[in-house]
Amino acid sequence: MPVKPNAFASRLAKGDALVGTWVMLARNPAVLPMLKSTGLDFAKVDMEHTPISLEAVADMAMVARGLDFPLVVRPPEGSRVWITRLLDAGVWNLYIPQIHNPDMMRDIVTAARHAPLGNRGTFEPGPQNDYTLPDEATGDLGFLNGQVHLTVMLESIEAFRNLGDIVSIEGVDAFGMGPADLAQELGIYGTPREAGVIEEYKERLAEAVLKQGKVLEMGTWSLEEGRHWVERGARIITYKTDTTALRDVFSGVARDFQSHMPKAAE
Repeated sequence: MPVKPNAFASRLAKGDALVGTWVMLARNPAVLPMLKSTGLDFAKVDMEHTPISLEAVADMAMVARGLDFPLVVRPPEGSRVWITRLLDAGVWNLYIPQIHNPDMMRDIVTAARHAPLGNRGTFEPGPQNDYTLPDEATGDLGFLNGQVHLTVMLESIEAFRNLGDIVSIEGVDAFGMGPADLAQELGIYGTPREAGVIEEYKERLAEAVLKQGKVLEMGTWSLEEGRHWVERGARIITYKTDTTALRDVFSGVARDFQSHMPKAAE
């Protein structure tokens, strides 16, 4: 069976804008067909700030490939070990956290890309190539290289000092931002200044990324914010998380019901 092309990468290459959400709570792969049924374009699984295991992600990756519903995964760190294991488990799309300088960028490209861009190890057949063999057309390393989509997160003062050099490195497709970690390092987290200052950093990121012809990713918490960044040029929008979506819905329902329910006499 030939390898299915990565719909996430191919749609972005055509110029589409995609919207998805974080999976931080669910560990059952059944969450993926449910999310696909809503019309979302992708799901992004977080392994950095959750206990979701590699085994759970490997199961999700197989389901996602069968559904042709893109799965993006944020590993705990951008190390060769995590990049290799996730790609070999069948994950096409990586969202790498805590990138601070060009050397870290080059290490990621080396780990995630086959030659000539990198030096990613290979084995076959396996989940990473839908169990095809090297002499089959879609088992070719060049084809597989083109299916991997890399997004990196800039979330430190050092990263923004190196912004121009970072976004110019070949082999990385898209760039996002970690506003909470950046705000902590800037000493403005939870203060009245936070929103305004972080917005300035987002604009700096957008300008640098779009100037290089790369893809801009932006996490948003409202429809208005999402529309703003699409108009600004972002083509990957990550809207809320499964946790916040559930909390928002049920806390509103609970408040409404409780306000209309009879109270016991004191």
